Amino acid sequence: MKKIKYILSILALAVSLVSCDSLELAPEDFYGSNSFWNNEAQVKGFILGAHSQLRSAHTNLWLMGEARGGLQKSGTSSTATSLDYSSPYKDQDFTKDKAGLDSWGGFYGRILNLNLGIKKVENECAFLSEASRKYYLGQLYGLRAFNYFWLYRTYGGVPINSETKILEGVTTAAPLYLERSSPKVTLDFIKADIAKSEENFGADVTMPYGPAAWSKYATLMLKAEVFLWSAKVTTGDQVPASGDLAVAETALNEVKGKFSLQGKFSDVFAYTKKGNSEIIFTLRFLDNEATNFAGNFAYSDNVFIGIKYNKNLKLMTDTLLLKGNGILRNEYVFQLFESYNDLDSRKTATFLDFYNKKNDAPADGGIVLRKFLGLINANGVRVYADDVPVYRYADVLLMLAEVENKKGGAPAQYINEVRKRAYGNNYNAAQHGYVNGSFAENELAILLERDKEFVWEMKRWFDVCRLQDANGKPLVFSSSLPYGARIPVLNETTEAHKVLWPVDVNTLNADPKLQQTPGY
Repeated sequence: MKKIKYILSILALAVSLVSCDSLELAPEDFYGSNSFWNNEAQVKGFILGAHSQLRSAHTNLWLMGEARGGLQKSGTSSTATSLDYSSPYKDQDFTKDKAGLDSWGGFYGRILNLNLGIKKVENECAFLSEASRKYYLGQLYGLRAFNYFWLYRTYGGVPINSETKILEGVTTAAPLYLERSSPKVTLDFIKADIAKSEENFGADVTMPYGPAAWSKYATLMLKAEVFLWSAKVTTGDQVPASGDLAVAETALNEVKGKFSLQGKFSDVFAYTKKGNSEIIFTLRFLDNEATNFAGNFAYSDNVFIGIKYNKNLKLMTDTLLLKGNGILRNEYVFQLFESYNDLDSRKTATFLDFYNKKNDAPADGGIVLRKFLGLINANGVRVYADDVPVYRYADVLLMLAEVENKKGGAPAQYINEVRKRAYGNNYNAAQHGYVNGSFAENELAILLERDKEFVWEMKRWFDVCRLQDANGKPLVFSSSLPYGARIPVLNETTEAHKVLWPVDVNTLNADPKLQQTPGY
């Protein structure tokens, strides 16, 4: 009975809906399923509510997609503050009793919501035109595949739930128990959902809410990411499949040229430039509505202002105009900052560096995040309300580089397109351009370019698990990475099982059909 009450509480959250007039995504009301589904405005509101739920999970998405990636300091920051998520995330200390996230990271509440939407839109809602029905189903199937793909890359095979039994009069827990599907079955389900999304969208590539709502282009980006992963990564019974690389390339080529790089790197994330030409799908944040957690990568006044120095040994002021709204609870390793060329605009657009003073020289460098600072609002308050991109055009180019490298081709053209934007007028092909090398050299160059380009964008952990060395092993086991808190990120001999996460004990105990992740 406790399980039923728990699932009902998830459901109550899952069907909390939002205004359908905009993407401001603020919760408006609760609608029981019997009194809802009566007009198209409610369907729109339901789907926007699904986007709101995804946005609310952005901290967990960062934990799953980046915190483990080897670029985070753990323990104590450069301002002597205590750092969050040091264990088990940043130090890779996962055990069966220390799983990090509980309850599958909250993904199944969102999936239940999407299952409900698919069932209603597919089988009911006679008021919808056929074009509208297909458009909404394209969004719903795409979002469900997206949620399952995050679970798959994190846990491997997971329970597949495409039903809404909790809404159908179930009074005991047993019918709700689900065993884990194999990795191959899980990935096949994701691929099938992507195909349904693509089929329903058809030729419709419109983006009426801009990149803050799922579109066919978002489905194509997810398709490329899924099939690129499938072409390279072995997980249990899911082995790289012939033809999957070509599917990823085709999907990327359908997006190629439909978007473009912003001329200035910092403009990609600027509050005043939301929905710019580079953004394909993003998590939308707005002043007076919802904020991201970028402030946890900034500085606290009392341990920074008048205490730390810039590289010219001048005491730091409130350089970023945080106005007291910052706290350094997560910090990237200083070696990442040092790896940027000084002429690379991403260096100072991404980080602010600071130092102690020793023997009249800067020492013990640290960095805070400069990306995603948001705005100072009308009340004079620093608000972290920049959008957080999920897919943007730089990702198209660097995934094409990865595809080209796996094909045995020349990826430099794509890497250099990204570098040209980064260096701007300072770009010199001889000095700053990448020259094609061996497969392993190219693969490492792609990773290092992604490291500089996608800081805080929930990608690094997945990148080191997907990109490979000369023997086809993931770079998560490589000792050739030039910087990081942990090199290799995982020890292949003793920690190979940690590529996948354990399931927390409470979730295992609540469902007798569940099995723990292999190795734990």
